[in-house]
Amino acid sequence: CLSRGLGDVYKRQIRSKALEMAEPQFKKFEPIALANTKKVLEAFKECQVSDYHFTGTTGYGYNDVGREKLDEVFAYVFKGEKALVRPHFVSGTHALATTLMAIMGNGSKGTEFIYAVGAPYDTMQSVIGYTRPVKGSLIEKGFTYTEVPLNNNTYDLDAIGQAVNSNTRAVVIQRSRGYSTREPLSIADIKAIVDVVKAKNPETICFVDNCYGEFTELQEPLEAGADIMAGSLIKNAGGGLAPTGGYIVGREDLVEDASYQLTAPGLGDHMGSYAPGYRLFFQGLFMAPHVVLQALKGAVYTAAVGELLGYEVFPKVNAERYDLIQAINLKNGEEMEHFCVGMQAYSPVDAHVHPIPGDMPGYEDKIIMAGGTFVQGSSIELSADGPVRPPYTIFMQGGLVFEHSMLGILGAAEELLKHR
Repeated sequence: CLSRGLGDVYKRQIRSKALEMAEPQFKKFEPIALANTKKVLEAFKECQVSDYHFTGTTGYGYNDVGREKLDEVFAYVFKGEKALVRPHFVSGTHALATTLMAIMGNGSKGTEFIYAVGAPYDTMQSVIGYTRPVKGSLIEKGFTYTEVPLNNNTYDLDAIGQAVNSNTRAVVIQRSRGYSTREPLSIADIKAIVDVVKAKNPETICFVDNCYGEFTELQEPLEAGADIMAGSLIKNAGGGLAPTGGYIVGREDLVEDASYQLTAPGLGDHMGSYAPGYRLFFQGLFMAPHVVLQALKGAVYTAAVGELLGYEVFPKVNAERYDLIQAINLKNGEEMEHFCVGMQAYSPVDAHVHPIPGDMPGYEDKIIMAGGTFVQGSSIELSADGPVRPPYTIFMQGGLVFEHSMLGILGAAEELLKHR
């Protein structure tokens, strides 16, 4: 039946069956979205956000009240002492690299940094410089990198504890799966890792890569004992409205160090203008818990469709969710292309475009991507991508509205079945 493609009757059957499989998970997500929306509203009220905070500035940006208020609101929402929220971050990787460079550059108490949960995301590998020599990387600057391997595809607390020593300046904890099939980390997982690190060396800084994880639970990593965290504004925290940027939140001294890395020593967070204004950043944060709810529903629905088509999916439909990413193992590179072609056809932007694998900065392998997004590269909007290499995994993320995710994954399924 599947080999004959998706006729109208079968399309209705798979759509309704996948929805039936996903519904129990939807009910788990909704109270979390409600609580996180309440938390964001409380932050806006307590920080006294007004419409004049949306106004942009030019030049040096001295006394930019919108910029300062945005920092204040992010610090309140994510329970940090200080925040640095800037459109000047070109990506999540930039925010992460700025933080890690600042932490290590002020490393009088150690020159080693550890990735605690296996290999980092591809673009962070370039920042580290461990797969190949990279100009300006941390290894080129003389810092020592250690990676704690996964054990049975998850983190290894004993190995993490053994790896930390008196020379360990920082432990980096990547919350999301990235381009891998390991499980993302829950807040409880992050706390377990932080506790082991701090027990071994209380001076070691625990730094969380929070990309794709914001608002998927009731708490955030700083509440689990992390010292600092960073992420992208064109993922969860920007709610699909932020046009660019990233954020850093955490311990005041560490965020201050990061601000000097972003601008210059002595300038820090006191400068930096943004002429278009800050409304979309405030409004995006306000929308973020609801948009994350929509994206989580889309991820579960994608898992259900993938299972119905006979593919291996990570996580399973009924698994707990701690990030937005849904992975599907396809058979080969051609199937990856078919999947992306089908999803691209249901994009609001460039629906007429045929995705093909290509080179992207920071990646060793060619990348195939479906992503007709209003904000270029936004992965809180519906997109699917992956490096064209075994096991030929497509990583689907985002979806501002669940209905769009349904249409997109069904379009991908139809294209796959057409070529069987």
